Amino acid sequence: MKLINQLWAFFASVQLAIFTLGSIALTSIIGTIIPQGKPNDFYVDYFDAKTAIFLQILDIPTMYSSWWFYGLLGLLCTNLIICSLERLPAVWRIITADNLAIPLERIEKMNSLRQWSLRTEEVDSIDWQETLKSGGWRCETRKLGDSSLSFSQKGRWSRLGVYIVHTSILVIFFGAIIGYFFGFKGSVMIPELRSTEKIFTNPGSIPIELGFTIRCNSFGLEFYDNGMPKEYNSSLTILENGKEILNEIIKVNSPLTYKGITFYQSSYQGHQEFLIEITEASTGESRQFSLPFQQQISWDDKNLRFGIINVEAVGQRVLRSKVWFKAGDDPAITQWLTNNEIVSFTSVEKKYSLKSKQLYSTGLQVAKDPGVWIVYFGCGLLLLGLYMAFFLSHKRIWLYQQVTAKGMLISLAGSANKNKLAFVQAFTRLEGFVDQTIRRYNNKNP
Repeated sequence: MKLINQLWAFFASVQLAIFTLGSIALTSIIGTIIPQGKPNDFYVDYFDAKTAIFLQILDIPTMYSSWWFYGLLGLLCTNLIICSLERLPAVWRIITADNLAIPLERIEKMNSLRQWSLRTEEVDSIDWQETLKSGGWRCETRKLGDSSLSFSQKGRWSRLGVYIVHTSILVIFFGAIIGYFFGFKGSVMIPELRSTEKIFTNPGSIPIELGFTIRCNSFGLEFYDNGMPKEYNSSLTILENGKEILNEIIKVNSPLTYKGITFYQSSYQGHQEFLIEITEASTGESRQFSLPFQQQISWDDKNLRFGIINVEAVGQRVLRSKVWFKAGDDPAITQWLTNNEIVSFTSVEKKYSLKSKQLYSTGLQVAKDPGVWIVYFGCGLLLLGLYMAFFLSHKRIWLYQQVTAKGMLISLAGSANKNKLAFVQAFTRLEGFVDQTIRRYNNKNP
């Protein structure tokens, strides 16, 4: 039994809370300074071989998923739970206490105390409840023989602020656990006009089935004059059983969410492949083709052949492409085009318009976190608890009307569990209302 009591006292101690919070803060700083999730070769190059081995032994490169970091979090949770169970009952007794049953001698020992002596006992005409109410304090009164005691309080529930903070931390941890076990984070590259039903986890590249199909319809990219990317976006379509469910254009910081899975625009990749859209002017019939560089393809129904025979590029970015186009037995035509520029080709019988662009893959970060709303709720609780703990206080006042040999003694006393200076100001203001009441009574009864 003694051992159990010692363990209980250890896990309920403030010292343990300081140790765990300090350890988590220190290790989080280390995890911020040392890059996480990199290959072992990275740490060998960044530090040296011995340091890299030492870091691997301590799981520093994967610190936030290491057993010892989880142990610190578990220790903090245990400390919060036992600390709350240890101290909450006493706080609850204060909140629900019958303050009109307070020993009367305690009133005279309070730091905030003011007393008035009246010459007569006939002061029943004074409405002390109304006096306190005019000062902003709604009270209840209890008769104690010839005497009476009035009591009022504000902010009693603020005593629970620290325990709401404790609960919020546990709720946030619970939401994070739900997200860890039932969610995932991954990425995928989808070329234009193509689709996928799976993504790959980060790290590990483990395939995860989405349960639906996502297609990249097109990828838009704008550049500054110096060639740096200015803005890029993707037109995405969600399909189920071959049926289009949702179409949306996503940008950086403007994701798409479907069935709890969120797709974030994160990157892109240019290919040595092109998209060509050909439209027959007379009928308006249009078709889009994907073709590799310097390979010929055809639109058999229209007896058309075409391809990209040359390009002008800066790095992976194609500035212009040279299109080769042949309709039936007509001579072949070549034309330089910038991305998405439309040009017309005329054969003996028909007229066609053609548009060409470099093919890109959109890079998507994919995340599913079913615990995120629990985490948000926990953050809201945390803000509420901090506000209650730091900006509110439990303020109590008593007004005791006592019969004495010389007449009547009026005692006004009060206390607050914190922010004593603000309470003294409020108490002084209430003294003024009692002074006014007593002066009015004395004027009526000289």
